[in-house]
Amino acid sequence: MHVKLSVIIPVYRTERTLERCVKSILQQSYHDLEVILVDDGSPDNCPQLCDEWALKDSRIRVIHKPNGGLSDARNAGIDAATGDCLTFVDADDYLAPDTYVQVMPTAAGSDIVEFPIYWHYTGKDERLMRFQPADYDDMGRYWLEGEAYTHTYACNKVFRRTLFGDVRFPKGRVFEDAATLPLLLEHARRVSTVDAGLYYYVANPAGITAQATGQELTMLLEHHLAVIPRWCDARYYLHVLNIQMDVCELTDAEPRLPAYSVSPLARRLSLKQRLKATILNLLGIKRICKLNKLLHLLKGKLRS
Repeated sequence: MHVKLSVIIPVYRTERTLERCVKSILQQSYHDLEVILVDDGSPDNCPQLCDEWALKDSRIRVIHKPNGGLSDARNAGIDAATGDCLTFVDADDYLAPDTYVQVMPTAAGSDIVEFPIYWHYTGKDERLMRFQPADYDDMGRYWLEGEAYTHTYACNKVFRRTLFGDVRFPKGRVFEDAATLPLLLEHARRVSTVDAGLYYYVANPAGITAQATGQELTMLLEHHLAVIPRWCDARYYLHVLNIQMDVCELTDAEPRLPAYSVSPLARRLSLKQRLKATILNLLGIKRICKLNKLLHLLKGKLRS
């Protein structure tokens, strides 16, 4: 059974990469799809390019709107989508051939399907994230054992459209995927990971992920603080603790992460994590944050 897929592409200042992105989708061997180009008030030639693409292929629809940011553009695409499933593609990224034809059969029986993603870094090593084929009927197990909190990206997933009934990406916030995926999981009954298809993510060394400020990392921390009361284990807590330490270092704010008993002997912890858990138990959250800041200050002085 074919499932219609809506591919939502926010477009802003991407005139150099838009053609590569759109071509990679139109050339997919999975044809039951619509492509929604959301021109987010782009000041370059993107609005015209979007309209030209719509004239070339009837599967393309264009939305022109005032600039509102990535979340707002995605939300506009969600509101306009008519597919059974949704997926999101950034206009400077692209898909490997035959990706959707490999992923969509699984999407017919799952609410979310996650597939491999490949990072292109400028001046850095490239990185591939693959997944073992698996089905998760327990969303807490997917979040914790599947470590979904380390790959909350919207771009390498296909979502059943009904999950977005009362869920939208948070406008005006960064790390919006980390805020949105847990909300979608509250409505999902099954998540599947597959080792097929490939999303090419073109990493920007000057982007938010690489150059996040204290204020932006505070938003990321807040997204995770909303999840911890529902799903938490030792590995996840230590993951959020790292974010909390970075926030304290950059903002001088008091820690907001609630206390949690982390056993250094908890399963699946690395040696480094066991050491951090031991220090946390000895010092507590406030002191470990202060120690982290002191060590970074000393490291900076040694470099200078």
